[in-house]
Amino acid sequence: MLSVMRKLGWFFREEWKRYTIAVVLLVIAGILEIFPPMLVGRAIDEIALGHMTWGYIVRTISTLVIITVSVYIISYIWGYGLFGGAFVVERLMRGRLMGHFLKMTPTFYEKNRTGDLMARATNDLQALAQTAGFGILTLLDSTLWMATLLVTMTIFVSWKLTLAAILPLPIMAILVSYYGGWIHKRYMAAQDAFGDMNEGVLETVSGIRVIRAYTQERSAEKQFADVTQDVLEKNIAVVRIDSLFEPTIKILVGVSYMIGLGYGAYLVFHNELTIGALVSFNVYLGMLIWPMFAIGELINIMQRGNASLDRVNEVLTYNPDVPEPAAAAEPSQPGRMEFQNVTFRYPSSAVDNLSDVSFVLEPGQTLGIVGRTGSGKTTLIKQLLREYPPGEGSVRLSDVPIETISMNRLKSWLGYVPQEPFLFSRTIRRNMLFGNEQASEEELTAAVKASAFAKDLAFLPEGLETIVGEKGVALSGGQKQRVSLVRALVADPSILMLDDSMSAVDARTEAEIIHNLREARAGKTTIIATHRLSAVHHADQILVLDGGRVVERGTHEELLQLGGWYREQFDRQQAEARQEERGEDTT
Repeated sequence: MLSVMRKLGWFFREEWKRYTIAVVLLVIAGILEIFPPMLVGRAIDEIALGHMTWGYIVRTISTLVIITVSVYIISYIWGYGLFGGAFVVERLMRGRLMGHFLKMTPTFYEKNRTGDLMARATNDLQALAQTAGFGILTLLDSTLWMATLLVTMTIFVSWKLTLAAILPLPIMAILVSYYGGWIHKRYMAAQDAFGDMNEGVLETVSGIRVIRAYTQERSAEKQFADVTQDVLEKNIAVVRIDSLFEPTIKILVGVSYMIGLGYGAYLVFHNELTIGALVSFNVYLGMLIWPMFAIGELINIMQRGNASLDRVNEVLTYNPDVPEPAAAAEPSQPGRMEFQNVTFRYPSSAVDNLSDVSFVLEPGQTLGIVGRTGSGKTTLIKQLLREYPPGEGSVRLSDVPIETISMNRLKSWLGYVPQEPFLFSRTIRRNMLFGNEQASEEELTAAVKASAFAKDLAFLPEGLETIVGEKGVALSGGQKQRVSLVRALVADPSILMLDDSMSAVDARTEAEIIHNLREARAGKTTIIATHRLSAVHHADQILVLDGGRVVERGTHEELLQLGGWYREQFDRQQAEARQEERGEDTT
């Protein structure tokens, strides 16, 4: 219990005014609630002695009304403060999580599934908010309120009767502490199962076309039923322990009532206690029921909150494997790009994915990267994106090691268009302007023209205002690639990297795009990784990769003269292009 309070100490220090006011008001309300049973007990004694008057009745009722109204107002204020704080901590933690997600590299997302991360950002944060709101309430009620009642019962009623009535409390404390440990373990397992279920739903929705294409709907239903059954069983395991709290506390409260009534009657019979005092004591004992139940609820809520906070902190304490440089260099513009004997291996790979790669690219030049599938084209480009820890060798921009340049400065120079672009569920215009929302209409129009997307607008129901759907489901593969290209061109990066980003468009459209890019990107650095050699004919330098190594390099003409893989691939693609043209002419 104290563990989760200590872990949330930063929040309580930040919101100390809110919680101080709430605690003070809660204590005041608790003190005020002590008086009604006392007044009732005295009134009964006055009746028994025959001293009751109308004036005494009016004063007693008036006092009870004033106390009731005061407690109502005070309770509203402290309730607003406590439960408002619960929403504040949820918002702060959600903001921290999102900020952390945005800083994480691909390694983090390889180790953590999206569904589980969603569970931590939703269910776990809701449990944490309940701890900061209802948990604090139950903590105060089960400590301060109980202490106030016990002190009142001891001083103003009978210390003997109070001591006898609270004998079951130590037993209850021991039992609920055991229950709390069991709750923590089982709730952690239940939350993990919920994350698995989230992941299953995401995969099913994302892959619904593949599932239907292979008629695997029944299989997907069975898999989801198995996952939900696992979630059910693990939550039932939590409920089994949760259900032990109430009957345990009811039995022990019943024992306290029996002791209070039996021993209280004995004290009245021996004139050590008045009937009114015994009534007051039983009212106080009834008021103790909620704090006793609150102890069970407190253990339950705190253990759930502690488990959830541990899951959230597990994510927040994950350090990015590509940290910001301690003393960042800040060159104004990216100059010469130089790879010096770069060797790199992915964290999950058993072999080097790049081996001894070296080249120099001057500002404004175009670099072509070609090679068979799996040769390392994308891996080479990602060395500039700094998504993974650097390997051996050095990557330099403007004669500065790339790892010493701040992430924000580096990313502001780069425009990256992957082979499989990601589009947000917004309009085409919003997706295109994602990298530069301040771009003018003329700049957007020029980028649309350069990407050969203008002719597609006539076939879209609302032009640039068309909603693309989840991950761009309303567009074809080629359209998604060109929208992604427009997004990069609108940002006008100093270095544009195209990672086989025109693989889904036809050869003629690709040739048109390359021609437009040469005009639009004149004087700016461009890197093109591709399978189609026609996309890099114009490049100032072309690298041919095989197994992560540079096996050929030079211009288009120089590589043709070498007569190696590049020449062989070029001849094959030229022959295929001629066959396609003859087929079109025949048609």
